[in-house]
Amino acid sequence: MNGAGAALQKRIVAVLNVGSGSCDANSAAEAKAVFDQAGLSHAAVVAVEPGDLDKALGDAVARADVLVVLGGDGTISAAASRCGGAGALLIPLPGGTMNMLPKALYGERPWREALAETLANPAVREVSGGKADDRAFFCVAILGAPSLWAQAREAARKGDVVEAVKRAVTATRRSLTESLDYDFGGGLTGAAEAVVVICPAIAKDMNPDEPTLEAAAVDPETAAGLFGLAFHAAFDDWRNSATASLAKVKTLCVTGHGEVPVILDGEKVRMGRTVEIGFIPVAFRALVPAEPQ
Repeated sequence: MNGAGAALQKRIVAVLNVGSGSCDANSAAEAKAVFDQAGLSHAAVVAVEPGDLDKALGDAVARADVLVVLGGDGTISAAASRCGGAGALLIPLPGGTMNMLPKALYGERPWREALAETLANPAVREVSGGKADDRAFFCVAILGAPSLWAQAREAARKGDVVEAVKRAVTATRRSLTESLDYDFGGGLTGAAEAVVVICPAIAKDMNPDEPTLEAAAVDPETAAGLFGLAFHAAFDDWRNSATASLAKVKTLCVTGHGEVPVILDGEKVRMGRTVEIGFIPVAFRALVPAEPQ
């Protein structure tokens, strides 16, 4: 039995965020059935409301050798941050809208299929990432006014058209007046409307094991371009946007005229006027289906 298989014989805790889009009243029973079918009936399955998620993740990480999480990008990012490079092995299952990290690890598999295939033939994959100040991210960081479109999108999704329009106008206005200064190292500096940082796990042209981040300084010209940047940077060919520079970096620095708007792995976070970003060689260790021999 390999190390991944041995880990599954130890303590397994599955935390399901019932507030995520793919988790419902039946999900806990369905997850338990997948574990039972894999011969892992000792796995504990916990379904929690969003307000109880932090405590549930903290309790699970403290006692689990393998942590399974079903939730959106924010839930999965929180779990990965808690596991770290030396903590519990993580199985992050797609339960949200974008599902950036699960797609990078499991492709388009639904969560039940991803879990079953991983349990049947597990392998450990070390996942690198980045850190913006003290906040880890594992897929993509978007810095600058285009990230403000996240607020407009959320308002529109909730049916608040007036609020969506207000936030869209604010995002457009700020994108036209507030640029960022960036320093990618090696003398590569300048100003741009936005900076996008991509981790190896999802960069199209990079080896997932390549020890570097990819950074681009981007100048979208229209509101439609801003929206496209903010929500398709991870999966579309975002390099087609007009770019001031593109670099592979270990560290970078971004400075704004005020507080820099930031989205990390799809979640809006508060940052200051200057944001330092660095590479994390082993951000956490995931369990994934082993590659065919």
